Amino acid sequence: MKTFRLMTYNVHRCVGTDRKLDVERVAEVIAAERPDVVALQELDVGRARTQSVDQAHRLAELLKMSFHFHPAMAVEEELYGDAILTALPERRIKAQGLPLYRRVPGLEPRGALWIEVEVGGAKVQIINTHLGLVPQEQKRQAAALLGPEWIGEEAWRAPGVLLGDFNATPYSATYRMLRTALRDAQAPSPAWLRPATATFPSSFPFMRIDHVFVTKGLETRAVSSPYDARARIASDHLPLVIDLEITDAGDRAAEAAAR
Repeated sequence: MKTFRLMTYNVHRCVGTDRKLDVERVAEVIAAERPDVVALQELDVGRARTQSVDQAHRLAELLKMSFHFHPAMAVEEELYGDAILTALPERRIKAQGLPLYRRVPGLEPRGALWIEVEVGGAKVQIINTHLGLVPQEQKRQAAALLGPEWIGEEAWRAPGVLLGDFNATPYSATYRMLRTALRDAQAPSPAWLRPATATFPSSFPFMRIDHVFVTKGLETRAVSSPYDARARIASDHLPLVIDLEITDAGDRAAEAAAR
C-alpha cells in the first residue's frame, strides 16, 4: 500500500492570533502531524515586518525537509508567497504567477508552485496555490490552473493533487469550476463517508476555504485538523491534513500517460 500524508496550511506569515511572531511555534504545529508533504501559504522571506527572517528556509530547517518557495509578491528584496516542504524525493516542475484582475486596483499578486514527489516508487504531482479574494479574480486564476500551463500541461500525469488556500467555499463558482476536473478529497465517496472538516478561522472553524483536490488514482484514507491550544493560536487558519492512498488504478493511469 502506497500512502502519504499531505498538509495545507496558511501560516499568516507565522504571526499568531495573539499577534506574536513565532516561526518555531508554527513548526511545532506542523511536526505534530508528521506530514510527508506540506503546502504553506503566506510566508515572508526577508521582510522587515517579520524581522527579515527567511520563513520558508527556517521552517524547512526546523522540520528537516527540503523546500521550494515561490514569491507571489516582491517589494525590492522583500518577498511574500508560498512554499512546499517535503522529506520525500522531489523535483520542482514550475512556479509562476496567476492572472491578475486589473479591474480592481491594488489586489495582491497570486501564484502557484508545482513539484513532483516520489511515494514508494510512484510519482505524484503536487501544486500549491493561494487564490485571491475577489470572485472574478478567483475564477480567472482557477481557469488558469485548469488550463494548458498547469493541469492541462503535458507533464501533469495522474496521480496529482491541487491544494492550498482557495478563499472559496464549496458554494462558490470557483470551487464548482475546480470540481469539474478534480475531486475534493473530503467529498463523500465509497472510501470516505465522513463530514468535511473546516479550518477557518482557527479560533472557531466553520468555513471551508482550504482544500485538497485530487485526480483519479488517489483515495482518501483520513482527514484531520488539529484543534489544540497551540494550533488555534499559531495562525488564523488551522492546518488541513489528508492521508491519501495511491491505488492500482492510479499507477496504471500514470504508466499509460508516460507511454
